Amino acid sequence: MRNVNLLSRLTEQEVRMMPKTQAPLPSLEQVKQIISLVKSIIFPDYFNKRQCNETIRSYYIGVHMEELLKLLTRQIAHGLQFGENRDSTTTRQQIYDEAGQLALQLIDSLPEIKRLLYTDVQAMFDNDPAAPNYGEVIFSYPVMNAMMHYRFAHKLHELHIPVIPRIITELAHSKTGIDIHPGAQIGEYFAIDHGTGVVIGETSIIGHHVTLYQGVTLGSKSFKKDADGNMLNIPRHPIIEDNVTIYSNASILGRITIGHDSVIGGNIWVTHDVAPNSRVQQSRAVERHFDGGLGI
Repeated sequence: MRNVNLLSRLTEQEVRMMPKTQAPLPSLEQVKQIISLVKSIIFPDYFNKRQCNETIRSYYIGVHMEELLKLLTRQIAHGLQFGENRDSTTTRQQIYDEAGQLALQLIDSLPEIKRLLYTDVQAMFDNDPAAPNYGEVIFSYPVMNAMMHYRFAHKLHELHIPVIPRIITELAHSKTGIDIHPGAQIGEYFAIDHGTGVVIGETSIIGHHVTLYQGVTLGSKSFKKDADGNMLNIPRHPIIEDNVTIYSNASILGRITIGHDSVIGGNIWVTHDVAPNSRVQQSRAVERHFDGGLGI
């Protein structure tokens, strides 16, 4: 009973950190349901019972879309109320009306999200000789799980919906080890081979036909602060132009540009602009031979 009483008290830190609103908070389980529904709509043959008849297929997609609209409206409304700057005079009905309009915009974006995701499938298939068919890429490759979450979350981010986009991309991060901020801009035909440990920061801009390998970081070199010491949210991550390949464990840091058709080798730290058509790699290793354990 003593511990119950202690844990029930609102500490100073808890009061300072808790949301200012008394409205319901976003539901992690319902956000997971939203992503599951989006998967079944975009890849219906893979994440739903396969239907070769288009009429039956359209029925199932319609049912899933109706459920998606309902869940989206509710969770977007909770996200809007979660935002720190929400006007306290806004009524619950006004918030739900706004959420409904935003949910409809997301539904309208699904065909474009589907188009982009199928370019990602193609890019991954083209870049991996171990991929026997497209279905295996869609079913099992971590990049597709990560991009499914990212592409949808990015649209929510563009609509300035608080918290929900980050929840979505962090769900993928926890499953795949691929950390993509929903604010990053990623073009068509994007591939990540293996994927574990990839980090793509919020203000990164990635062009078309870009391939990353495991452990690549598109990060910030430093954080600028205002006069009060608060960090400024300004462009601070790399710009990767079209047709660039970045090999494993390379760290590309700061607001620099990697020019188109360039290759960045593995285990390299890059903090300066790279001209188009460049090859950046480590110096050749020096080989020396020792006998009897000498040199260790």
